[in-house]
Amino acid sequence: MQEIIALAAKDLRLLVRDRAGFFFVFFFPLVYCMFFGAIFSGSGGGGMVSAMKIAVVDEDGTDGSREFIRTLEEAEELAVTLTDRATARNAVRRGKLVAFVILPAGFGESVANPFGGGMPRLETGIDPSRRAEAGMLQGLLTQYTYLTIKETLTDRTKMKTLIADSLVGIGNNEELDPVMRTTLQLFLPALDSFITNLPEGDGGLGGSFGQVAIDQADVAHEETGENPTSSYDISFPQGMIWGLIGCAAGFGISLVTERTKGTLVRLRTAPIGRGRILAGKALACFSTTVTLQIMLLLIGWLAFRVSPNSLALAGLAIISASLCFVGIMMFLSVLGKTEQAAGGIGWAVLLILAMLGGGMVPLIVMPGWMQSLSHVSPVKWAIVAMEGAIWRNYSFFEMLFPCGILLGVGVVCFVIGVRAFSWAQEG
Repeated sequence: MQEIIALAAKDLRLLVRDRAGFFFVFFFPLVYCMFFGAIFSGSGGGGMVSAMKIAVVDEDGTDGSREFIRTLEEAEELAVTLTDRATARNAVRRGKLVAFVILPAGFGESVANPFGGGMPRLETGIDPSRRAEAGMLQGLLTQYTYLTIKETLTDRTKMKTLIADSLVGIGNNEELDPVMRTTLQLFLPALDSFITNLPEGDGGLGGSFGQVAIDQADVAHEETGENPTSSYDISFPQGMIWGLIGCAAGFGISLVTERTKGTLVRLRTAPIGRGRILAGKALACFSTTVTLQIMLLLIGWLAFRVSPNSLALAGLAIISASLCFVGIMMFLSVLGKTEQAAGGIGWAVLLILAMLGGGMVPLIVMPGWMQSLSHVSPVKWAIVAMEGAIWRNYSFFEMLFPCGILLGVGVVCFVIGVRAFSWAQEG
């Protein structure tokens, strides 16, 4: 074990001496966190290319609410899933959906009778990392609510029936303000007379009678009572991933360098087995990635109020992601015979994984087929694990899936790398 620790310490000293490599391993991820956190501050970042995935909960259960749901399902901008309140909230909290929309009791009546039932009210729950889509969703809900109301307002027969029913309701409503009652009793008969005298073909009455009320809340911190997630909560997990990528690339290239310069051959002349030499390299990479992630979390906590919901789960995410990228480092070291080839191929592979996994562009702006393809990237699962521990409030069992994938990828890549590793430069 002493030989492994000594080899790991040697690699760490070499990393510190390499100023450019040290910067990209330790300081570039911090710059990324701060830069993109500042850019997306207050917006949550990200646009939308594919249909916005939402859940709809029908707590009204009337013909009016069911008709409104059909309208949402036919909208090209939305991908609607019908479910219950608890399931919808959990899906949004875990980042599976952008938002949920609840049609409360009385929604159908307010749509069918905007004069007597009041303007329709909706409840929404938004993923805090998708605030850019929140405004778009509110606009879409308002648009389709008015389209539903318009069907009544443009039907002459329905409008006359609605006015008659509203007049009866106003007369029986003892809690209604007397001034408002008098105003409506004058306005509605005049409106009925206006509709009666409209020329044929003009339809009924268009326009709006108020604003649809949409109660919006961020989902992830509702249960813990914390403030809404800041943009730094979102940018720091991505910055930590770039630290992992830098470590994997740097240590992978260093293995190739030691092989091409004969360092590994000289080490093998010492009473140190091959396994211990590779274990020392793996330990150096693992300790660097863990230290880097802890450092970034500490800076995030002190300077930007990035506070994990669970330190234990944050530790689980850090260890799983670190082990995964140690395995990736070992795999990258066998992809090229020279430093230049290994560096070019390694960074190309890592950048592709970052692009697919949401390390560069948020997954929400990608087309649907690319979002499905992102499942193959360990970068995605590392970000999911980090976000689950930092602000998505994942449970231990919810963390097992992304962490299990990371560990599996790390083990497979490490085994492949060890078996394919060449100890001397091949001519």
